[in-house]
Formats: sequence, structure tokens, C-alpha cells
Amino acid sequence: QVQLVESGGGLVQAGGSLRLSCAASGRTFSSYGAGWFRQAPGKEREYVAAINRSGRGTDYADSVKGRFTISRDNAKNTVYLQMNSLKPEDTAVYYCATSRAYTMAKNAVNYEDWGQGTQVTVSS
Repeated sequence: QVQLVESGGGLVQAGGSLRLSCAASGRTFSSYGAGWFRQAPGKEREYVAAINRSGRGTDYADSVKGRFTISRDNAKNTVYLQMNSLKPEDTAVYYCATSRAYTMAKNAVNYEDWGQGTQVTVSS
């Protein structure tokens, strides 16, 4: 099992940037695929981005492609989500998750461990 702790959320104006971090416990972090999801009030949790074990493979939801960048530093057991050109519709609680069996999975059910989430609010 992996414990995950997100940080970096906050309030930002439209057009601004934030970088989320997700720190993982455990010595086998590099064995896990990782992803970011988000959930806005009254909406279902949705896929944002995923990264494979090495960090050389990434995937994005169409809604964030070209604006968000997922990366990881296995030496620091950390996954990042750089968010640029933020829009009010990006407002949500953002969660990171890890998967032992899947790499770059888009479905939340394929992830075993989840962080507690960090709030991102984008004002217009």
C-alpha cells in the first residue's frame, strides 16, 4: 500500500498557474503508474492525466491537453501536475492516485491508493 499526500492547491485567477505535488510513501514508488483526477461539486470524479512508471509516457484528458503537464521524480517519490492557463471550470478537488497493475489508466477503478485531495479554485 502507498500513502499519498497532495499539496499545492489554492486560489488563483483565470489564466494563472499552479503546481500540485503528490508525495508518496514506500520504497517501490517507481513500480506504480500514477494519475491525477478531479471532482467538482455535484459532479463525478473525472480523469485528468496519467504517467507511466518511468515517467517517459504521459496521457491527458482533452479538457487539459496543452495546458497541464504531469511529471514524476522517482528519486523523490513525487508526482507533479503543472497547471497553466487555468480556467474557472478547472475548479475542483484534485486527487492523485497510484496503480500497481496498470500504467496510464484512465479509469479510477484501476487505481488502488488515493490521496486526500487538494482544493483548486480558479476565479474569473
